[in-house]
Amino acid sequence: MSIETDADHDGGESGDSLSIALAQIRVEAGEVEANVDRALAAIARAADRGADLVALPELFNVGYFAFDLYARKAEPFAGETFGRLRAAAADHDVAVLAGTIVEDLAATESVPTPADDGLANTAALFDADGDLQLVYRKHHLFGYESAESELLVPGQRLETATIGGLTVGVTTCYDLRFPELYRRLVDDGVELVLVPSAWPYPRIEHWQTLSRARAIENQAYVATINGAGEFDDATLLGRSSVYDPWGVALSSSGDEPALVTAEIDPATVAEVREEFPALRDRRL
Repeated sequence: MSIETDADHDGGESGDSLSIALAQIRVEAGEVEANVDRALAAIARAADRGADLVALPELFNVGYFAFDLYARKAEPFAGETFGRLRAAAADHDVAVLAGTIVEDLAATESVPTPADDGLANTAALFDADGDLQLVYRKHHLFGYESAESELLVPGQRLETATIGGLTVGVTTCYDLRFPELYRRLVDDGVELVLVPSAWPYPRIEHWQTLSRARAIENQAYVATINGAGEFDDATLLGRSSVYDPWGVALSSSGDEPALVTAEIDPATVAEVREEFPALRDRRL
């Protein structure tokens, strides 16, 4: 199975750059096998095009707005979805941000959990050998026209990882509205923030403005990975994008399935922070 449309972009070239691919796949409610197959096809396609890192959307396997399916489709951290994506990372020699899944905390034994039971919105980052580098559970759970905050347990930990010489952090969707979370990541040396999301219409301006703001104020790359597709009460707006430390969109998509690519240069982060040293002037 392949991605339905082609919308590849290039943000430039650098000998020491990290090639990133955002897999804006179509997400169907509850169709876990089909959704994971699309993710695997996107990983293979991105790897064939030379990507060093492939990132997937929030709850790409079950569908964010399929609230009534969360409990039934929840998996332990070491379950089938993350297992297949871990294997794909190793098979294709590419790092993979395995989007997020609904994690069954009671069934998880392989990594620390924020609670003994309940469900979490959980991301995993695997390196090109398939080794786990980072776990992130969504801190800010959405409650506006959403059942997420009623159904899930918020995360408590922030972690970073090094991929291709770049310090990487992860936040998820609604987290974009809470800039203090990104300040904590910057304090930990983060140069690239990956943001798996399930952002719906009509809030396009919020999506784009918040993403750019997080890049500008933290002088870091921000890559937002949204899904595509319709649910009963919502339609994902797509528009996955990569923003540089000046807030410039290096690449972006429309609302159809796409593979969005860009080159991330670690030197650019240092250069921007040196040229315009706003972070040094922080008082809080």
